[in-house]
Amino acid sequence: MNDMLRIRYLLLALTITAIVGCHGKREGVHRSEDAVQSEQAMLEQASTKATDGEYNDALAIFHQILEENPTSGDAYLGIGDVYLEQADYVRAEPALARAAKLEPRSYDAQFSHGLALQMLDRFLEAVQAYHRALTIDPESVEANRNLASAYLRLQEPRNALPFAKRAVTLDPSDGTAWVSLGAAWEGMEDWTQAADAYIAASERMEPTRELMGNLLRMLAKLKRYREVVSTAETIQRFGPDADAWERSGWASFRLGEYEVSLKSYRSAVEVNPEMWQAWNGIGVNRLNAFLLSNREDREAFIEAGNAFRQSLRANGDQPKVINLVLKYQL
Repeated sequence: MNDMLRIRYLLLALTITAIVGCHGKREGVHRSEDAVQSEQAMLEQASTKATDGEYNDALAIFHQILEENPTSGDAYLGIGDVYLEQADYVRAEPALARAAKLEPRSYDAQFSHGLALQMLDRFLEAVQAYHRALTIDPESVEANRNLASAYLRLQEPRNALPFAKRAVTLDPSDGTAWVSLGAAWEGMEDWTQAADAYIAASERMEPTRELMGNLLRMLAKLKRYREVVSTAETIQRFGPDADAWERSGWASFRLGEYEVSLKSYRSAVEVNPEMWQAWNGIGVNRLNAFLLSNREDREAFIEAGNAFRQSLRANGDQPKVINLVLKYQL
């Protein structure tokens, strides 16, 4: 069980008296002291079961509580959290929706409902839930970060940006918050800010292929060629990546390192023989070698023609490549 959920269950046992007091106000004198104490004990028992990973037993107790008290927001929250832990978001969402309605001032209920909605790709509703959570706790890193992420999934980077900024301000060590900030800046087409955020993320979390791919894309936009090459090499540690090899070939060519460029492009088509961009890179490199040899390097000439034809077979809609082939009679 993740630490956040474990802490939530432990805190539930400590704060149950205050919560029951709120229920008492809502229900008036209809519930006896014995019933209140019984529910408290059952919630503690269910929380312990859930903390220990005994999910079926915990669910059974939570449902038993609801038979006695159908308005127990804590029982619905407990059910939803168990299903969240099991990644069963379809079952988690209705329980958490009920908890959020019964306990409108509960941060846990609002945030967990937002999380379930986000995992179900119901991003607009998730945004609304996270806003409710932030109304209760504006200093929540997770709610600010997740709200930014949900806005990004809605393709609204301008709305995501302030919440991503807030998340990294609240916790500068949170790598995933920096990723969201980078994605927001990228959506705003501010490549420099995006690259800086992705670099910050890579310094604060275990780099992933996706994160390094994002960084590579920004470095290419900024024409930071040397960094493109080094980042592409890092990406290969996760396994052969044709896109990264192609970008490395592109950057090396612009650095005047033609042998390195050609090697990178060849590595790209070994991984993905249909990558027409890399075939073009091979063609340009070999055509360049042919021209630099005063048109004496016939091997380079032949390989350039073969590469461009491979590119056109993969993607025939390339007027510039067709003109190049015709111009040099490749």
